Amino acid sequence: MNIKDIWKKMVGNENIRKYAANNENNTLLEDYMKQARTLNDKELNLLLLYVNTRKYAERDRCMLLMTYFAGMRIGEVAATKIKDVLGADGTIKQEINLTAEQTKGKFARTVVLNEKLRKELLAYLLTRFSKQDLIAIQYSTAKEKPLFSTQKSEGFNANTACYHFHMLYKRAGLEGCSSHSGRRSFLTELSSKSVPLKVLMELAGHRQAQTTMRYVNVTQDMKRAAVELI
Repeated sequence: MNIKDIWKKMVGNENIRKYAANNENNTLLEDYMKQARTLNDKELNLLLLYVNTRKYAERDRCMLLMTYFAGMRIGEVAATKIKDVLGADGTIKQEINLTAEQTKGKFARTVVLNEKLRKELLAYLLTRFSKQDLIAIQYSTAKEKPLFSTQKSEGFNANTACYHFHMLYKRAGLEGCSSHSGRRSFLTELSSKSVPLKVLMELAGHRQAQTTMRYVNVTQDMKRAAVELI
């Protein structure tokens, strides 16, 4: 059963959007999403090419890449504020310090941003503000606003963002994907490059090793590389 059928069965096709908009803290599809398929580089590029054809392309691209380049949960992406990523000097921070209220596990955690993602975040913010404004924001109430907002200028919640991702994947022709695909791809890619499990746990914000391992997908390339070590 695909994710569309899961949604239909649980909440009814006509009520999907209403349900997502009014159940901010619900994690209805959590177990299913953990098994969302991972994307390889070619598929990710195809997804981004599709996103670039859409309105709000810069926003959607950046939201997606926060899951692929930083392993963030969809709820964490939705909960991120401008002040979380923007430094006092108008540059992008190297880390996002999420509060317990912003994370699913109710424990504060640090998200490390690589250089590629920092460039994406800066490019996105420059579609909303000038370079001068990026410094001034730190001294205004604008810093408290959501980093990503809907077309109605409202912030996403976990479920509306989840449904938004579902539609992006579906329209890009990528079946079996969900808002957890980026997070799973992030951990799988790092695992394939022999990043230690303890580091994966820290980057994912997990407290149990078995939780992290459920996110790692063993690919054919990983198995081929392993047997060549013999």
